[in-house]
Amino acid sequence: MNDHAARRVTLTDVGHSFDATGRDMLFRHLTVTLRPKHVYALTGPSGSGKSTLLSIIAGWTKPVAGVVERFDCGRVCWVLQNPHGVARRSAVDHVALPFIARGERRRDAQSRAMELLRAFGLESLAFKPFRDLSGGEAQRLMLARGVASRAGLLLVDEPTAQLDLNTAATVNEHLHSLSMSGSIVVVATHDPRTRDACTDLIDLRDWQDETSANTSVNKEVRDDERQTP
Repeated sequence: MNDHAARRVTLTDVGHSFDATGRDMLFRHLTVTLRPKHVYALTGPSGSGKSTLLSIIAGWTKPVAGVVERFDCGRVCWVLQNPHGVARRSAVDHVALPFIARGERRRDAQSRAMELLRAFGLESLAFKPFRDLSGGEAQRLMLARGVASRAGLLLVDEPTAQLDLNTAATVNEHLHSLSMSGSIVVVATHDPRTRDACTDLIDLRDWQDETSANTSVNKEVRDDERQTP
């Protein structure tokens, strides 16, 4: 069984700017290696380049500086802020579809989908139509479907941005399940609770000035920034 030990994304001295002169950098000198079995929180103020960095990691945007290398990453799955589904389709259908698309029999696909729904606390809602799910339930369903896609890179953009605190908490408590398929997982967020639910932290504030080249890399979530839920 492939444990994806070789899978990684390496960013070396990466910087980006939308300024043609290159003087107004969103971030600079960012050096980090992303690996499976981790859930990386990507944080920073509005306009700091979180979505841009997700696009760079995916290979959809070329940085103006530095090198990005991807090893054994395969497909990319991007989970958006606002969950979109087929109104009349059941929750289990949404998660089973990626398995069926890979050629699995419907019965096997549904069994695997049920396992993922269980991991995201949705098993009791398996046969509920998408249109009847709450915001938090729909967002968790999209995360489960992201895992089902077996993408090498799973990029999640502000999963709790449109949710109230209580609903957001139901999403955050299941974020650890995102890495169960061996994907490299990066979650862009403003939410400190979402940040604390992840295993590692990339804070773009550390990469926004000329001294950032001397900042330590591959930082885990720092104890002095963690908050008790």
